[in-house]
Amino acid sequence: MLTSDRPLSPLLQKVEAVGRMTTKWVDSLGFGTALLYQSAFWLCLGGHRKQQVRLAPIVSQMMEVGIRALPIITLVSTTIGLMLAIQGIDALKDFGAEHQVTFGVALSVVREFAPLITGILIAGRSGSSFAARLSTMMINNEVDALRVMGINPVRFLVVPSLVSMMIMVPSLTLWADMVALLGAGIYITTDLGISMGTYIGQTIAYLGTEDVLHGLGKSFVFGILITLVGVINGSSVTGGAEGVGRVTTRAVVHSILAIILADLLIVFLLTR
Repeated sequence: MLTSDRPLSPLLQKVEAVGRMTTKWVDSLGFGTALLYQSAFWLCLGGHRKQQVRLAPIVSQMMEVGIRALPIITLVSTTIGLMLAIQGIDALKDFGAEHQVTFGVALSVVREFAPLITGILIAGRSGSSFAARLSTMMINNEVDALRVMGINPVRFLVVPSLVSMMIMVPSLTLWADMVALLGAGIYITTDLGISMGTYIGQTIAYLGTEDVLHGLGKSFVFGILITLVGVINGSSVTGGAEGVGRVTTRAVVHSILAIILADLLIVFLLTR
């Protein structure tokens, strides 16, 4: 096959770059799908292979992902609730409908803000940790050492993180719901002169079970995406310490992008 030494034109260079990027994204999507399948396999059938997923690493990951993230989740959720209440009352005053602010705040928090903010915070906090840990192990050949010892890396490294994220991200979202609504309630009751009991009654009346499940379902998906994106980026590390820094940053960016796109897709599908 004959090749030319002439450089490609700028247009062909851009086409080639798009092609390479597309191929890389498709490869990552396939790798993520394979990871999810293998994780489900080891979680359900690992005992038959005498390599069952142990509870101790799952609990340890749950502590790291969930319990230690409570302070930042509480602080940010309270702030979000206060901001929504302030902006809602200010916007509705022009129409004399400021007493309807509870409806808007309740739906906004439960269906959108709580799962989205929780997912983004966990992506920045735990998703980067997954990527950094796995990339360091890849550079030190620790993953290959696991294979030599007969330990499946997916079962040992990925499944505990995935299970902990699927449990703790929805749990943190539920906590964020309550904290944000409480923060909003403190401002609403003070500004509008209503009792906290009235505010709670209005919130319960406005919210349905499907609204809560909508937010929890999205957070469940976000937990899976954060784990898979962290593992995919961590396993693609090249170079030394500089490479670890690159994949860690990339994992956070890709996780947040995946969360936002998944949120958009879920909202679009569930509101048709």
